Amino acid sequence: MTNAQPNNPLHGVTLEVILRHLLTLYRWEDLYKLIRINCFLENPSIKSSLTFLRKTPWARKKVEDLYIETINS
Repeated sequence: MTNAQPNNPLHGVTLEVILRHLLTLYRWEDLYKLIRINCFLENPSIKSSLTFLRKTPWARKKVEDLYIETINS
């Protein structure tokens, strides 16, 4: 079977993988400066951030966009 979405860099990438990738590049404080989301500032953790991002489409979009920027540079 061929890849159904060859031009979609998010295809098959989970939100957790995206967040962990960003944390290899940035600290929590840096993520907050880039994307003003309180879950990156107030007592940040992977679990709490994933919970928030899964419930908040606009925030998830910003995180996904930053991920795409980092893999394209």
